[in-house]
Amino acid sequence: MAHRAPAAARHGLPFSVPARHNPRLQALVERIDSDEELRQLWRSANVNAADRSGLGDHGETHVRIVANAGLRLLRLLLDAGHRSGAVADHGLARADAEVLVVLAAALHDLGLSVHVADHASLGLMLAHSKAAQLLDGLYPVRERTVLVTEALHAVSAHHHERPALTLEAAVLEIADVLDLSEGRLGGPEIDGGGVEAVHIGRGTERPVRVEIRAGRVERLPIVIERLRARLAQAPLATALEFIATVPGAEPHLFQIS
Repeated sequence: MAHRAPAAARHGLPFSVPARHNPRLQALVERIDSDEELRQLWRSANVNAADRSGLGDHGETHVRIVANAGLRLLRLLLDAGHRSGAVADHGLARADAEVLVVLAAALHDLGLSVHVADHASLGLMLAHSKAAQLLDGLYPVRERTVLVTEALHAVSAHHHERPALTLEAAVLEIADVLDLSEGRLGGPEIDGGGVEAVHIGRGTERPVRVEIRAGRVERLPIVIERLRARLAQAPLATALEFIATVPGAEPHLFQIS
């Protein structure tokens, strides 16, 4: 058998999330990290989105950011008593809901490899086959089928074409929007916006606080208005509070709805 180089050596930065005590999530992460077909789909998606359409990065860095943000959001919201679709409707465990969110994050932009228009729908066929591959052997048939279809629901609903009907799908929608750091997004209205970091933590008035750290106070209104536009119809907007911090200025606390 040919020697297989470690994933980090083959691909650069590894795909990783804090799996904690979730062995199936850790196994999924390792499979995602070593899946060369999936990584090429991410690269092809980024060619269409960033290089050909000027939409900013939608490749593997974006996927890592969304997966980590989604997992963090899910854990905070479950701790606060929000209802997981996988748990409440299908009898799965909280650990399986974590698997679902990371799986959906890994697959959510595959349709961009086909076309930027209606990419959430275009990616469903690609996402279905890849989800089944990634979960093969990790779950019995019933549980695997549930996770595949729930992941497809999240993919189809992540870009406002269809409403998110589960917590996991709503989490993916929010996590996708929170990839805000400078240089990450295309378009003159946001490029150079000065966002240095986005931190997701436990809120005070609401379950989740999103801290946006910026270096340029004059650009914050643009970032805030973009968030309002993207999240106005998001079902989880009422669970989030936002705080914008800029050196030398008072923190600005705001909410979407």
